[in-house]
Amino acid sequence: MTINPELLEILACPKCKGDIYLNEAGDGLICDNCKLVYEIKDDIPIMLIEEARPVNA
Repeated sequence: MTINPELLEILACPKCKGDIYLNEAGDGLICDNCKLVYEIKDDIPIMLIEEARPVNA
C-alpha cells in the first residue's frame, strides 16, 4: 500500500496532534507520543482514536 507523501506531511495524530510516520510494513501510521498505530485500509488512513491500536499489539 502506498500513501501520498504530501498527505503524510500534513497528517497529525488526532489524540495529541503530534507527528506520525509510516510503519515498516506500510500498513499503519505510528504516533510515538501516544504509542498508537492508525491502520491504513485501501490506501486510506483511519485516523479515529477509538480505531487505533497500541504499537506493540
